Amino acid sequence: MKNQKEAGRAARPGRKAVAAARGEGPVTLAMVARAAGVSPSTVSRILNGTAVVAKEKRDAVDAAIDSLGFVPNPVARGLAGGRTLSIGVLTQSIDSPFYGGALGGIEDTLTAAGYSPLFVSGHWSAAHEARSIEVLRSRRVDGIIVLTGRLSDAALTALATSLPVVVTGRKLKAPGLFSLSFDNFEGGRLATHHLLQLGHRRIAFITGDTRHPDAKERLRGYRAALEAAGVAHDAALVLPGDYTEQSGQVAVERLLDSGAPFSAIFAANDQMAFGAALGLHRRRLRVPQDVSLVGFDDVAGALFSIPPLSTVHHPVVELGQIAARAMLALLAGETPALALPAPRFIVRESTRALA
Repeated sequence: MKNQKEAGRAARPGRKAVAAARGEGPVTLAMVARAAGVSPSTVSRILNGTAVVAKEKRDAVDAAIDSLGFVPNPVARGLAGGRTLSIGVLTQSIDSPFYGGALGGIEDTLTAAGYSPLFVSGHWSAAHEARSIEVLRSRRVDGIIVLTGRLSDAALTALATSLPVVVTGRKLKAPGLFSLSFDNFEGGRLATHHLLQLGHRRIAFITGDTRHPDAKERLRGYRAALEAAGVAHDAALVLPGDYTEQSGQVAVERLLDSGAPFSAIFAANDQMAFGAALGLHRRRLRVPQDVSLVGFDDVAGALFSIPPLSTVHHPVVELGQIAARAMLALLAGETPALALPAPRFIVRESTRALA
């Protein structure tokens, strides 16, 4: 017991050492070294995880850092190893309820590994995305994660020749690049199949922006499910949308104004489903008593809408986590062996059997 107390006292810098180290201005690595009674290079190597030193020295450095309030400079540490310890993340809309979940997953995973994410928006414009990429490169990021977007495959492949790239929503293979794709076709098929099982045959579909591969795949899944059930495709029941709430509301208004009969709506994402629900409410139609409604993505608000929305679960937080893990693997010189889970349909209270 006595020896443990003596070892603990030895590991802590003395009061005089701490007092001498304190002064005006920020606490420096050299001040930590003086307080701990070791060389600055030893402190640096301990912070970088490359030092093989006695436990007493490591404890002394830790105690000095705590006593002085020293905050290591990650940029300086990274530059010493040829890295900035920062990862660029190109999203499309930082305030999106969908992409927000992915950004949270990326941030948590990178932070735990000692990296800092730098977020920029592309606003669904290839030109804007290209400018944002250049901003990230000017910050000397160690790699870039691209969430979907409109940059061409050729542009992403070229980017990967100079630094690691992880891209979601694509099926792309290239050196230095890893892509993650979700089975949007199967998700679209599952949503439509659910409504068909409930007896619905006049199922309207609100598309996403058809310039997006995921929107095309969800539409293809919708059509495949109808065909498998022997239900003829009716172009009058397919309404354009752009993944926003407003487009879902406008689509429903157009559908109702057209006079085309329908008993259910499949919106290609939850945000459009929320807009569609409002459009139905404004016309005094109830969900699900008058119209069954399904969405896609299972964003946080889907569970708390009125009624709670039946939807395809898209593991968006896990998407961010896996994208970040793939980036860390690329930085370590490894080939990521990662994939997203298969889609699954979540039944809630916005759908009912056709009477």
